[in-house]
Amino acid sequence: MKPHTPKPAAAELSCEVCGQMPEPTKTRLTVANVAVMLPIELLVHALVVQTHLPYLAKVLVLTLTATVLVIWVAEPSAARILRRWLHAPALRHRRRLGTAPALWRARTVLRDEPGSLKRITRSLALLDTNILGIHVHPVRGGVMDEFVLSAPGEVSERQLLEALADGGGRSTQVWPTTALAMADGQTKALSLAARIAATPGELPLAVAELLSARILDPASESARHLSETNDAGTILKIPTAWHGPITFFRPGEPFTPAESARAHRLAELAEILAHRESLRVGQNPEG
Repeated sequence: MKPHTPKPAAAELSCEVCGQMPEPTKTRLTVANVAVMLPIELLVHALVVQTHLPYLAKVLVLTLTATVLVIWVAEPSAARILRRWLHAPALRHRRRLGTAPALWRARTVLRDEPGSLKRITRSLALLDTNILGIHVHPVRGGVMDEFVLSAPGEVSERQLLEALADGGGRSTQVWPTTALAMADGQTKALSLAARIAATPGELPLAVAELLSARILDPASESARHLSETNDAGTILKIPTAWHGPITFFRPGEPFTPAESARAHRLAELAEILAHRESLRVGQNPEG
């Protein structure tokens, strides 16, 4: 059995679709071609000059020979022999991208006891992962901790799931996220409350934005099917006084008690403001 040969680092840059390598910089490509062509050119010139051919024949032979050697020998050799050097800038860029911190959101259920968060923190620290934000939601059987994590670029979702499980987490979920996750839920809810205060009719869209969820039409077949099969907390209904409950759906990510409470408070705010507006209009029918 042949020993496994590691794949050259430069080969990782090849396109998965066409198999081509990225175009190197013109400066590096020129230097590589000159480095490969110069010895060949000198050798050809030395051989042709020593012949007794007429001057024009020597020029023609040199031109044709140099052209063929450049096309068939020099450029392929430069691309093969100096491949790593040619693509060094792209390799350095890829390494920087690979080691750049990535942001993740994670949820896991812990026992409601001293030291549980410390065990999770220690387990994540083994992956050089930093906890940027944390929210704690009381749930049945413990507490659900919701994290915003900064991890090295090479850390995978599977590694994070294993680290959270090793730290005592249960029912763990992990999602890639962006810097927007650093805006905590309370701040976001207050911003949307100001939007609803100006226009109470914005409630459905505001809650959907708050929860990163989709609004379901309760009369649709998909809504009825989801309501019958939902057992993971991915459907949330918000009652309203003016047009019945609003249903929100977030696949794969159950709503937390805190999220549900914020959504209900926003609905109450919209209801109060809409009621005040109707009273004002009733008292001033001509206004």
